[in-house]
Order: sequence, then structure tokens, then C-alpha cells
Amino acid sequence: MHIHSSISALRAALHNRGRVVFVPTMGNLHAGHISLMEQARAHGDTVVASIFVNRLQFGPSEDFAQYPRTFAADCEQLAAAGVDVLFAPDEGELYPEPQEYFIEPPAIQNLLDGAFRPGHFRGVATVVAKLFNCVQPQVALFGKKDYQQLLVIRNMVRQLALPIAIVGGETVRAADGLALSSRNAYLSAAERAEAPRLYRVLTGLRDAIRGGAGDFAALEAAAVAELAAAGWRTDYVALRQQTDLAVPQDKDVPLVALAASHLGRARLIDNIEI
Repeated sequence: MHIHSSISALRAALHNRGRVVFVPTMGNLHAGHISLMEQARAHGDTVVASIFVNRLQFGPSEDFAQYPRTFAADCEQLAAAGVDVLFAPDEGELYPEPQEYFIEPPAIQNLLDGAFRPGHFRGVATVVAKLFNCVQPQVALFGKKDYQQLLVIRNMVRQLALPIAIVGGETVRAADGLALSSRNAYLSAAERAEAPRLYRVLTGLRDAIRGGAGDFAALEAAAVAELAAAGWRTDYVALRQQTDLAVPQDKDVPLVALAASHLGRARLIDNIEI
């Protein structure tokens, strides 16, 4: 695996490398990331990963400084997964001057996670657009665990006519159902034992919908109450349309159940398609 920290070196390395497939990350890799790397091989000739902790997508009181950075271990995992090229720029390379041009997503950026993390998806869309310009891939993979992010990126690529196919990778879970996440490292042993409840709550919503339940607001409120009783601080539990995260008017459209809730220091997000 070749590692490049400059845009010019990266572009030179990717010249005449066939169909390029890209998986952007913020590092501190787990099996979910590695699954995307392994899937990437089926979509092209050269697999490129990136590691960059993007300051623009963190709020002023969020964990940018504390976000786990495990570069050496990440490189070992990427090499073992067959990644061909790693792009690992520093802030000075990707933001050589104050960023004054931004990708401003539409109203979807203010829903759900965006309501609790103002400016988050603006920062995500901007850095992904920059990374796309650096790597110039034909295919890019993003995990479905960040469901809203995946929709934002897909919509951006479509509306800006970028020649990139966006592939969503299924959420990778521990044996007890907990979605793998870099922020799971914040959980204590007791919190880790409790954490799978979030997935159980979502599967309960799915089963209720499949069983004919149609009072979405009541289902959401019951899910929040269950989490609160177990000591969680919930930002949202929501049943939404898969296509645009709008509030559904009936249950006969493809739905997704999404949740974000705090357990100790960790803010966990998850979703399940219905």
C-alpha cells in the first residue's frame, strides 16, 4: 500500500490506474470500515482510502480534539484489506487557506442529526467534495450506518452531475447487534453491555410496522421512553421515508427507523430499513 499526504503526489500516483474506487474515513478504523474496503475491490481496479479528521463537521462543543487517532494501526488494517493507496493529508494540505467556499445542502441538512449538530452536513459535504476532487474516483462507498450522510452525498453527486457512482455499504454489527462505530470506544464496560438496546428498540419499531401499527408518533414516543428508562438521553427516534427522510403520510412507502441517543460520553446513532 502506498501512502500519500499531498494532493499532487496522490494524483500522480493514480494516473493511468484504471477505475478508481474511493472509501473516505476519519480513521480509528473498525470492521465496518474494513468491510467497505473489501467491497470496494469488486467495483474497480484501484482502491483508495483516505484518513482525515475533518474539523469543519464538528461543532464547537464536540469531540474534534478527543476523536481517536490511530494512524499506525489503521494503516496495518488497510494494507491487510488490500487497499492500494492511502491519502492522508494534514489540515494544511486540504485547507491551505481558510475555507470560504462551502457546499450548502438543502433542507435535509437541518433534519434529525442536522437539528442537533448545526452545520455538520455542510462540513461533511464540503470535505467530501474536496476529497472527490483530489482522488477523482469513478465509485465511492459510504456506510449505511450514517444514513442521512449517505443521502446528502448521493443528492450532492446527482445535482452537481459528478461522474461518481455512490454505493451504500450495509451496517456491520457486533454479535449482540450494536452497530460498529469509532465512538463505541467511549463506552464503559457497563455501557457497552447496555448499548445494544438501541438496535433492539429499532427492530421493535420495524416489527410493529410490519405487524400493522400505523401511529408513528406513538411508536416513536414509546421508543424514547424505553431508552430514557434505561438511562439514555435521546436526541431523536424517528420513522421516516427512505428516499428523503420526510415524515411519512402512510406506512406503504419504504421506511427507515433512525435514532441518535447518548449513553455516557458516547452519542450513538443507528438505523434500520423497513
